[in-house]
Amino acid sequence: MKNFDINTLIRENVKVLKPYSSARDEFEDFDTAEMVFLDANENPYQNGVNRYPDPQQANVKVALGAIKNLNPQQILLGNGSDEVLDLLFRAFCEPKVDNVITLPPTYGMYGVLANINNVENKEILLTNDFQPQVDKILEAVTPTTKLIFLCSPNNPTGNSFTTESVTTLLEKFNGFVVIDEAYIDFSDKASWLEKLDQYPNLIITQTLSKAYGLAGIRLGICYASTEVIAVLNKIKPPYNVNELTQQRALERLNDQEKINREISSILEERDTLLDVLNHVSFVEKIYPTEANFILIKVDDANKRYDELIAKGIVIRNRTTQPLCENTLRLTIGTAEENKKLMKALTELK
Repeated sequence: MKNFDINTLIRENVKVLKPYSSARDEFEDFDTAEMVFLDANENPYQNGVNRYPDPQQANVKVALGAIKNLNPQQILLGNGSDEVLDLLFRAFCEPKVDNVITLPPTYGMYGVLANINNVENKEILLTNDFQPQVDKILEAVTPTTKLIFLCSPNNPTGNSFTTESVTTLLEKFNGFVVIDEAYIDFSDKASWLEKLDQYPNLIITQTLSKAYGLAGIRLGICYASTEVIAVLNKIKPPYNVNELTQQRALERLNDQEKINREISSILEERDTLLDVLNHVSFVEKIYPTEANFILIKVDDANKRYDELIAKGIVIRNRTTQPLCENTLRLTIGTAEENKKLMKALTELK
């Protein structure tokens, strides 16, 4: 995007906002063992969590930066990706004035967050093969369109968007293109992180909830230009990522070999399940997937969902979503869990 100016997108009140300065912000060398901390009104008795956590999560960002080959100043961490997405609305979207564009069927929180922040959500359906209708998206853009949300690989469909589609939006839209890469670790496509320095209007969100198996600690990640991250840091809560989350994230990030083994196992199990699905009589279509789940079209989604529940297996019925009539979403489990699923599927008539 040529002549991109972030100052035209930041909300006026955010531009002049003076962020809260916590005790830990004012003294940056938090890990200095010899210091006596009497600045934050904390309980002085050590139990591992009596001190406030690092508000900038420096150690986690350094670990992520090393893995992703990025400057830690291009990283913002949040209490799950939902907080990261909410910060984008609050930084760049003026309530009752601005709008965003989403592409159903997609992750439902984009629309929820738009409603919470009183921002119009323009929905442009994907094509029948679940790709962005780029021309219609650009036609829907107005001077008050601030964000376009792309989930790639997409939830609930499992496919990635074409490079050409995303590139066109990045080059022709004078706002932020937010690419949600929650499932990128399961794809053979390259992350858009490789293009981060090329496009100042590119924002990428990822998570430790999927491939890293840390859904319970709630740690979402935003990668963007240092200018964007500086804006988000102004408005984020001072201690939005707790100490236990930071510790657990570091443990997992420092064991990349185990992560890779688990991803490989999930992909192998995905292939096994795909083979079985090809021989299930009521499965009418198996959609291409680059995620840790498979979307299938069946004869009667409500019926098949209930039948699997009766067999003790919980999947997701997506039949109410646009373009997803009679579809079920199957998450890839362990080998043992998948055996139970496959056995149940083949038993149903």
